[in-house]
Amino acid sequence: MSTSVYIFNESPVKLWGLTSRERLERVLAKAGIHDFISDPNQATTDNILLLRADYLYDDRVIQNLLESPDTLLLTAKEGRKIPVAAQIKTDLASPVFDYLNDGKQDEALKSLRTVTPQTLTPAYQQRLRKFDPPFVLPITEQYRHKLEKHLFSWSYKGITDLVTKWCWPFPARLAVGVCVRRDWKPNQVTLVGLGLVILAGILFYSGFYALGLMAGWMMTFLDTVDGKLARVTVTSSKFGHIFDHAIDLIHPPFWYVVWGLGLANSSPALSLTHLPLILWLIVGAYLTGRLVEAIFTSMLGRFGIFSWHPTDSYFRLITGRRNPNLILLTISTLFGRPDLGLLAVAFWTVVTSLFMLVRLGMAIKTRFTSGPLTPWLSKIDPEEKPKSLAVRLFTRPPTILPDGSQG
Repeated sequence: MSTSVYIFNESPVKLWGLTSRERLERVLAKAGIHDFISDPNQATTDNILLLRADYLYDDRVIQNLLESPDTLLLTAKEGRKIPVAAQIKTDLASPVFDYLNDGKQDEALKSLRTVTPQTLTPAYQQRLRKFDPPFVLPITEQYRHKLEKHLFSWSYKGITDLVTKWCWPFPARLAVGVCVRRDWKPNQVTLVGLGLVILAGILFYSGFYALGLMAGWMMTFLDTVDGKLARVTVTSSKFGHIFDHAIDLIHPPFWYVVWGLGLANSSPALSLTHLPLILWLIVGAYLTGRLVEAIFTSMLGRFGIFSWHPTDSYFRLITGRRNPNLILLTISTLFGRPDLGLLAVAFWTVVTSLFMLVRLGMAIKTRFTSGPLTPWLSKIDPEEKPKSLAVRLFTRPPTILPDGSQG
């Protein structure tokens, strides 16, 4: 089914460096749509997607609208429903465009299904492990700051470690703004992060733990920045995704190994008799945890083990991965005992990986006794009050603009 796109009523306001047309064209290009026309009556395709560009659209809304023929999209503004987009047969382009553009009614509109962002798109985002209501919001200079903040929050994972969740959002948003103004690309930020991975490893191996931790923490910060920069500027790519995740997968055990090897270079008094065993425990437990995730995702639930129950989401905050383990290493270094930090990492990585193994076993049993697994985020009732602690921690309330628009 071929589709043309007509974008009109463009807003001059830029969000994260992009005009409304640029953002829409990038989102649609990722969906495989490249036929943009300058007149709604000149489409040569079977269908046409009409989009008002004075509104900011959730990517999921556009994707679902593309898959919903004969559909008219309405959104709330100032207490009334405003038509903003439509996916229709080409022969209806003229009357539907008139309705979207100036509200002119036509008998042809009665054949269309009307939807809102909330009825068209589920709030649960599997890829980002989060519950986030879909949005279509008016773009104005007055609301620019709110909209940019909304886009940044929308790009953030809902379930992640405690550092990424609570320490990095504000400085990362500022850093993304700097990157946008200087036209730095996500892969450039990732490449700087790779350099910091290597630098931290060299410093750890040389026994300069404090300096290495500074490089390590900066790398973890940039690891947040590059992903958010890619999402808010719609510049994510398959290569960038693989590049970033390969670094994320490989560098933590590398750091732990060179940290251990560096103990002999820092002070003879800090040498560990059973260092090889400790390092094997860390690496083995780390790989076990990753394997548990892979088994769960491939065999039990594409949503991932940390989205299964609220217990698993809480556990993701502190599980023995890079950022929680860096906290242990930082505390031990502050007290002058980097050897104890390595022991703490070994203990915590083993304990948390064993917990994940137990949860995997419980998930397998549940799958075979009760049927397919579902993520707890997909079962949230947004109208439920009072909201549970898990809902308050791992979901984001909708953004409501002063004119009543909600997203």
